[in-house]
Amino acid sequence: QVQLVESGGGLVQPGGSLRLSCAASGIIFSAYRMGWYRQAPGKQRELVARITSGGSTNYADFVKGRFTISRDNAKNTVYLQMNSLKPEDTALYYCRADHIAGVRDYWGQGTQVTVSS
Repeated sequence: QVQLVESGGGLVQPGGSLRLSCAASGIIFSAYRMGWYRQAPGKQRELVARITSGGSTNYADFVKGRFTISRDNAKNTVYLQMNSLKPEDTALYYCRADHIAGVRDYWGQGTQVTVSS
């Protein structure tokens, strides 16, 4: 059974930091690109950052220079370090595992990030 379990969300003040984690089980982790997506109320889900099994990354323009995605293949875990958080970063953040052959993908349940003073 495949599971992606996100953690690390919460309430933070503008300018603060959070580190999200996504622990994967039931998959061959190295065969998957891992990504973080977010969805704010009333908006579509959007890509935040993605990382290949080899460590290549890409980021949405709105987080470049503030967020860093990383992965630990030995721990089957992907991280999202979020710095200089803004109120507009408030959203439900999801982890996604996307097979490198494009044949399947999996989503976590999401972790809430709220940026507010």
